[in-house]
Amino acid sequence: MRDAVTRLFKNMRSRAVADYCRCILKCLEPSQEEMSLLDCGCDDGEWTLQLGARIGAARLCGIEIVDERRQAALQKGILAKPGDLNEPFPFGDEQFEIVHANQVIEHLKETDSFIQEIWRTLRPGGYAVICTENLSSWHNIVSLVFGWQPFSLTNESGKRFQIGNPLAIHHDVAPSNPPSWQHSRVFAYRGLKEIFAIHGFSIERVEGSGYYPLPNCLSKLDPRHAAFLTLKIRKASSTGPQTV
Repeated sequence: MRDAVTRLFKNMRSRAVADYCRCILKCLEPSQEEMSLLDCGCDDGEWTLQLGARIGAARLCGIEIVDERRQAALQKGILAKPGDLNEPFPFGDEQFEIVHANQVIEHLKETDSFIQEIWRTLRPGGYAVICTENLSSWHNIVSLVFGWQPFSLTNESGKRFQIGNPLAIHHDVAPSNPPSWQHSRVFAYRGLKEIFAIHGFSIERVEGSGYYPLPNCLSKLDPRHAAFLTLKIRKASSTGPQTV
């Protein structure tokens, strides 16, 4: 029975991932001019290339902590620099029209510093697209009712990939789980919007993906309880962000 439920969650998650990828691409603004994009946590650069293709002519840069993956991104023509996203970005002020961070913010301990660095490296009028898990999703809420870890907070240990929730798709698996993979902070719908707003960003768009165990289309009607959230924010002026 548990195996069947786990397979169901894997399938639902796969559909939700495909949907949030579409949401991210829809948030990007195609341009005939050369635009500069920074991909925070660019991995091997494969998804970064898709972002660039959506934008059009783009200068693609990235930050990646795993050197093997960074080298793969470099081979694809992406200016991928080594870096820990809890620390200052290895790029100068106001270099980018677009910053992208997919499934990144939940891994960071220095959230305020990360957001300040997005602000610093964005040009006035530039925008960022952030995608992350939603702590207020129904499947996380129901997990708490049972006394389990929310699905989004099972990835908390270096000893085992997921703990505290028997329906987590990698529960009882013991792969390598370095600190950079672990979840530190997961935001709910309102918290995700507010933390960017207090740093001076305007919120232009919030879209949900995945509505476990119900059809994904409901995430568009009720993003507050969707499995994933995609946020589009904009740096409207050169005025500095609020300090926290």
